[in-house]
Amino acid sequence: MNRRILHPDVGPSDHVRGRADAPVTLVEYGDYECAQCGRAHYIVDIVLGELGDNVRYVFRNFPVSSVHPDAQRAAEAAESVAARAGEDAFWAMHDMLMENQDALSVDDLLGYAAAAGADSNAVADDLSSGAARARVDDDLRSGERSGVRDTPTFFVNGVRFEGDWNDPDAFTLALDEAARATDGDRYIH
Repeated sequence: MNRRILHPDVGPSDHVRGRADAPVTLVEYGDYECAQCGRAHYIVDIVLGELGDNVRYVFRNFPVSSVHPDAQRAAEAAESVAARAGEDAFWAMHDMLMENQDALSVDDLLGYAAAAGADSNAVADDLSSGAARARVDDDLRSGERSGVRDTPTFFVNGVRFEGDWNDPDAFTLALDEAARATDGDRYIH
């Protein structure tokens, strides 16, 4: 198996922003406590603002618990919010987690869950019972099958991105080139 190919492909259980028929699908494996993922969150927002409906963005959990002790619990809280309040609430929670990486205590997570529109008591129950753990572990295993070792790791149209994601202009250009390769006559810019 080629360890640089996304496995599995994007499916109905994934968290997705953007159109299903976008010429580019950008998948990120990320960790809510990872400073580089916080930086990537900022960059991805810029890129998505530039490219709009031409990019479908997918986030998958890849908590590196050996380095980030609160990452697993944060990912489970985000998944609980998604299950209890829907996809829009997941993205609100995702954004709050990325923007508040130094504040991931249970109380913090429950506050973010409530702000995202979820019942914080239900999310607390899910955290206590481990109800969302399997969903996070599924993402983690898919990352391992895809060759992910650290975060953030990106895949563009199913192939691991080896370019520079730290530079918004370079990342936008790489995604623009991927769109042209996918749909020769259709240019993003």
